[in-house]
Order: sequence, then structure tokens, then C-alpha cells
Amino acid sequence: QVQLVESGGGLVQAGGSLRLSCAASGSIFSINAMGWDRQAPGKQRELVATITSGGSTNYADSVKGRFTISRDNAKNTVYLQMNSLKPEDTAVYYCNARRYQFVEVWGQGTLVTVSS
Repeated sequence: QVQLVESGGGLVQAGGSLRLSCAASGSIFSINAMGWDRQAPGKQRELVATITSGGSTNYADSVKGRFTISRDNAKNTVYLQMNSLKPEDTAVYYCNARRYQFVEVWGQGTLVTVSS
């Protein structure tokens, strides 16, 4: 089964940038998309971005133009480049492996804190 290992979370000032990484290992037979979700204090978990096996991407309206999801197939790694960060981006970010719209595997989460 797929195992996901996340890295890159931490503290950053408003307006700064941060890059999250998610390395996948194991079988990807049933997986056709990868994504990032986040959960901020007092809020429900929300979809941030997804990328399909064909390279198609989509983003939440709140991050369009600021965040970019990408992949390195040779390394089985998915990235989330976050630019122009705002305090409201503060959340635990979860990498996930998807079968269509259904999440099959979650990463452990990595905390992103944006200070003002």
C-alpha cells in the first residue's frame, strides 16, 4: 500500500514562501491523483489542490495564483509551492493519495504557521 511522508512545514512570515514535499512509496496501482488538504483551527478540513496522473491540476479559489502543486515522477514526490503566504493560510497540511475523489491514504500532516 502507499505510504506518504511529508516534510517542509514550519514558520514563515506573511508574504513569504514555503515548499511542502510528499514522498510516496509502495504500490500506486489504485491511485490516480494526489492532493493537499488543510485544516485550520476552528475550521473543517478543506481541499487545497490536486494533481491527476495525467497532470491536470485544480485549486481552491482561496489559493489560486499563489499556490502551485507539482510532481516529480522519477522521485514519486508531490510538492506544494506556497507563495505570498497569509496568516489565514496557517493550518495543518495533509498530503493524500486519491482514487478519483476518494482519499485512500493520508499523510501524517505538517504544520504551516504564517506570522503577521
